Amino acid sequence: MDAQQLSTLDDAAYEQVAKDNAHPPARDPETWAALTHPANINRTREAYTAMLARTAATLKHRRIERDAFQQDCFARGEAGKQEWFASRPDYERWRGRAGNFHQTMQKALADLGRAQKNINRSTNHSVAQENREKLRQLAVAVSRHQAAHARSGGIAEQCDYELWRLLDQITVPMGPTGEPTTLRTMLDIYWTDVEPVTAQRAAEDRAEAMMREAPGGQSARFSGVPRARHVGNGKHLA
Repeated sequence: MDAQQLSTLDDAAYEQVAKDNAHPPARDPETWAALTHPANINRTREAYTAMLARTAATLKHRRIERDAFQQDCFARGEAGKQEWFASRPDYERWRGRAGNFHQTMQKALADLGRAQKNINRSTNHSVAQENREKLRQLAVAVSRHQAAHARSGGIAEQCDYELWRLLDQITVPMGPTGEPTTLRTMLDIYWTDVEPVTAQRAAEDRAEAMMREAPGGQSARFSGVPRARHVGNGKHLA
């Protein structure tokens, strides 16, 4: 039974399913997953809490009845005492079963508590990731605003400086120890989009580097005597 099917059951049927899967060895994994699904876990908790409350009330009621019965039996002398002691085995067996059921409900509620913590952690992680992504988008927008302003050569206003300064003031946790890292550092190392380098682009980069190393920005292959003075130019200057 999946979470959607479980959610369509009425209260009595739902409680029966929860009861049948309260004891870990008797649980059906798929049904337990449905019972602890975020859409159903609150209803499951209500079912176990209700069963636990009813069992506790029944145990208390029977104990009060038992005490009254004991007083009545002992008031009737030896015959009453014999009746009291004769009734003890049945009562103790019932009390043992009821006590075991009560403990099972308590353990099931504890398991639900652990499942709820996992849901909360997952939800909090998802929210944190969403907030982190929104912060990244904001930091990228501020960085682009600063870059565009630098390209335009305009005079920055005080509000511009205050906005750009936030990239060096706001931090996010990074690494296993949650080291505070500024947004600008995040942009420089983690949040900057990098395009993959193609073979053609790599060749162009090497050619550009070679040109930068040559005298006057020329390739080393053509450094030295100008081409106009080479043999074959008709001027016989070589």
